[in-house]
Amino acid sequence: MASNRLAVALVGTAYLSFVSGFAYAPNFITKIIVEETGKSPVGLLEVEESNTEEATISDAVEPVVKGPVFTRFPPEPNGYLHLGHAKAVSFNFAVARMFGGECHMRLDDTNPSKEEEEYVESILEDVRWIQSGLYEGEDPWSGPVRTTSENFGFIYDCAVALIKQGDAYVDSLSAEEMREYRGTLTEPGKDSPYRSRSVEESLDLFERMKAGEFPEGTHILRAKIDMASPNINMRDPALFRIKHESHQNTGDEWCLYPMYDFSHPITDAIEDITHSLCTLEFEDHRPFYDWTIEKLRSAELLTARPRQIEFSRLNIKNTVLSKRKLIQLVEGGHVNGWDDPRMPTLSGMRRRGVPPAALRKFCERVGISKADSNIDFQVMEDCTREELDESCARAFCILNPLKVTITNWESEELEEFKVPRHPKKDEMGDRTIPFGKELFIERSDFFDLDGPEGEANGGRAPKGFKRLLPGKNVRLKFAYVITCDEIVRDPETQQPIELRCTYMPETRAGVTPEGMTRVKGIVQWVEASKGIKCEINQYDRLFLTEEPGKESGDYLKDINPKSLEVLKNVVVEPSVCADAVETLSSIESKNGGNAYHSQLSFQFERSGYFALDKTTTGPDHLVFNRVVTLRDTWGMDTKPKAQAQRNRGGGKKQQAKKGGGGGVVEDIRRVALRAATILEAGPHPEADSLLVCKVDCGDKTESGDPDEPRTVVAGLAGKIPIEDLVGKKIICATNLKPAKMRGIESTAMLLAASDGDDEKVELLSVPEDVPNGEIVSFEGKEASEPDAMMKSKGALKAWERAKAGLKANASGEATFQDGENVHRMMTSAGPVKTPSLVDADIR
Repeated sequence: MASNRLAVALVGTAYLSFVSGFAYAPNFITKIIVEETGKSPVGLLEVEESNTEEATISDAVEPVVKGPVFTRFPPEPNGYLHLGHAKAVSFNFAVARMFGGECHMRLDDTNPSKEEEEYVESILEDVRWIQSGLYEGEDPWSGPVRTTSENFGFIYDCAVALIKQGDAYVDSLSAEEMREYRGTLTEPGKDSPYRSRSVEESLDLFERMKAGEFPEGTHILRAKIDMASPNINMRDPALFRIKHESHQNTGDEWCLYPMYDFSHPITDAIEDITHSLCTLEFEDHRPFYDWTIEKLRSAELLTARPRQIEFSRLNIKNTVLSKRKLIQLVEGGHVNGWDDPRMPTLSGMRRRGVPPAALRKFCERVGISKADSNIDFQVMEDCTREELDESCARAFCILNPLKVTITNWESEELEEFKVPRHPKKDEMGDRTIPFGKELFIERSDFFDLDGPEGEANGGRAPKGFKRLLPGKNVRLKFAYVITCDEIVRDPETQQPIELRCTYMPETRAGVTPEGMTRVKGIVQWVEASKGIKCEINQYDRLFLTEEPGKESGDYLKDINPKSLEVLKNVVVEPSVCADAVETLSSIESKNGGNAYHSQLSFQFERSGYFALDKTTTGPDHLVFNRVVTLRDTWGMDTKPKAQAQRNRGGGKKQQAKKGGGGGVVEDIRRVALRAATILEAGPHPEADSLLVCKVDCGDKTESGDPDEPRTVVAGLAGKIPIEDLVGKKIICATNLKPAKMRGIESTAMLLAASDGDDEKVELLSVPEDVPNGEIVSFEGKEASEPDAMMKSKGALKAWERAKAGLKANASGEATFQDGENVHRMMTSAGPVKTPSLVDADIR
């Protein structure tokens, strides 16, 4: 097994240690393993102690486990792995790494009716993929791929031993009779009339069952435990059943197959598994797991004593993880196969372009506990954005092209601009972008004041629009400032089909000549003759509701009809095509090992993250899938008015109580915006784009003494020098729900102004004599009445609406804009301002 790679980072006075690709917080399972083994985990996040499920620790089967820790991932090969399996894969392998042990890959293939070689191959591919980059070699598991079927003979011998001990018998009840005799959750079962069969008769019948003498359903082997047990799984559970079916691994060798609950503990023991980690649905099966182990240890067939420990399964909003429902989606034609990028299967995630490191990070962030939860899909999207932001090259892509002709471009030659592939990673090198007389820009980057859209908006540009207008300027990123002089229109629709513009040669590469006002709007572009046409699949969430089918009664009715939008006339810069050709060549030659099309991904600037699709055949047919948008935009403006009103804080009664009339007005008064001072700042140990700050927000202890400063994680690295942060008086939102940012909990949010393209970011400035902790007010509004903590769904939506109204005005003053009304952000010493940005968004 590859050796673990340990790194230690310092943030202020707090240490964080982690193994590459692993950052789980301590949990009840790691505590159990520490107690049983005496081993110290390598790479577990150091966080404050909690009493999370500590009661579970004391019931350890043995006080000490000697030797290495062995875990396993044992899927049944009857379907494709999905996001729920990702949690089990990640944690089982991570525990083995953390305790210096090994993780086995086992296929629990006990049901030939539903198992296929196709599923076997896909499972192994998915596990290799999700663990890629963490181990040397192709396979992350220890030893060969194991199967339960290779142990069928031994499991049969175990059953024989139980019969001989009087702990099992052959039952001949029909399936219907067995259900009747089994009892219910509130009523005990009753003994089968065949329970008193002699050992000799049961042995004879069991041997003949193996020989194929009986049809299916005639006989079944059952454990003899207690039909009155309150745990229905202990009421003489089945051990072996007859199935005259060919097995994908053993062929026709067997017509008698063990039940999963019986084979599972035996195979764990054969493999010397120390900790059998599984989800909570198996908690009630654990007594039978332990019963099987102890009975076979007493028969001297097993020596190991693995321990089963359960944790909560992964539930995710806006999707389904039921194997039955996933099959319906595929077979009903609602999606295009198991690897459709909208599917929650690992193959679907891979094809979409989600990096395996993002899925591992998502599992780490969700954590391990026994508490049932329904995780927001946004958490996975956030993890994906973080990984792609670090790894993706940038490129220009025009989704909806509008032609631009530079009328004063006189050269017949193209000009070339050499620009970085990544703004923060010089090691990724440069790319070359051609520039010439004819270009394409995004249609949405031009607002046609004199056309239909301008007429619909009263002849005015949308509020905050900073891009190209008739007769106005815009900067082409990395290139020149251009002016729109003329609009060529479609004669029928009057929509613009070409803009005739002039460029300013003296503005090349971001230069603003002396005496010229700086152009605020910046747009991406692609030179027309060298641009490459491609197709883009814009994927969104597959379901409209958080819990599909809960209210409608049919999850299929909740499918999002806009989950896929296909764009056919997209144009990308030439470097994208060159990289795609290189990726296709690598896949074809197999030089990249397990290479996938989606390993080539880009941030198409201002549009999102996109990955190459497997249907790409070459330069003449490029297809990209949208992995995720640049920011979370799901659900905006989609809720009914009544629901939106509920989310604003309780309707008229609550508004009257707060003294307000409109929902949006009250939203901003619910947020605790306080003056604060940054005391320390330093880099985040795991994310180049993040800084970790210690901030004095004026918090007090119960006795009135100053409390400890807050830890705030902010995406300011590379935007504001660290030395400019320390000692700065700023504005913090202090009553938002704390959020973990790459393993560090952030307990407040810094408010900053941005020029829209994040090329320039400034923290809001507060007069120095304003005390830390002072809550700001808004001119013309009543004093704020902050929530204690904005953590409910409605409160978080209120914060989103409030945040949308925060702007810096033309004087650089921070304001809250409520429709046509503008309210300055005020302190006891005057208004809050930006250092230099004007007409800027605040977030």
